[in-house]
Amino acid sequence: MTVTPPGTPAGRVRAREDDGLFGPASVTWRVMSEPVMWVAGFRAFYLQALHPRVMRGTWQNTVFTNPKQVWGRFVRTTEFVSVRTFGSLADVERAGARVRRIHASLHGCDEEGGRFRLDDPELLLWVHCSEISSYADVARRSGVPLTHQDLDTFIDEQRRSAAVVGLDPATVPASVTELDQYCASMRPRLRVTPEARRALLRSVNPALPVPLLPLKLLVPGLTAIGFASLPRWARRLYGIPASPLTDLAATASLRALHEGTRGVPGRLVVLPAARAASTRIRAVARSRRR
Repeated sequence: MTVTPPGTPAGRVRAREDDGLFGPASVTWRVMSEPVMWVAGFRAFYLQALHPRVMRGTWQNTVFTNPKQVWGRFVRTTEFVSVRTFGSLADVERAGARVRRIHASLHGCDEEGGRFRLDDPELLLWVHCSEISSYADVARRSGVPLTHQDLDTFIDEQRRSAAVVGLDPATVPASVTELDQYCASMRPRLRVTPEARRALLRSVNPALPVPLLPLKLLVPGLTAIGFASLPRWARRLYGIPASPLTDLAATASLRALHEGTRGVPGRLVVLPAARAASTRIRAVARSRRR
């Protein structure tokens, strides 16, 4: 499968290829360059885990049963998202092919004994929409300067990301409204499994490898804000009371985190690809002002 950004002018093909799926003028680069997106990653995981087959398939086929290796999986997922977002088209093709090959080779077993494929489009779509809705919600609530049209554009752009894992972009929500409608339609099918509860507990206090031990103090705070930023109905599925007041507290925490990370050296909180993207975005903005 070839992932090609739509609407590429012929005279800019090479530059566009170097920019990958999106490029410095995209809303995606603006959103994903923000350090607060680390919180969105945790939020996405907690939301994805509410789909019983997604959670059981993940649990049965990965290292979640080994607490010492859970963080490694999270880091690998983060690296994939980084390549998908900021990598060249060739890098995206390689990473996507590897993920599709792995998913196609794996199966899970539900609680009734039914066997399912991990590359089932229904499961892939839930994982994608949980992830993208988390990025959009955290960006909006943390104060990233985005209009409603910007958010629609971001969600539409992310259909290219959906294609990377094997989804047909035509079946993927392309706006805030469509994404909200999809998530609402899925709610009757969601619940907390024992595996989801164990994964939640392990994420709060993960067994980190020695090079990442300094993060031990940061992870509980990030996971707490990520969980608190879930929709009320999702927190209630986990058995946690939820109210408008907790929503306000989560939003205030997100805004404080966003403001606080502005003054922190980028090397401490942002992946190298995101730092490079931020530089390109600023260059594009300066060129537009001239």
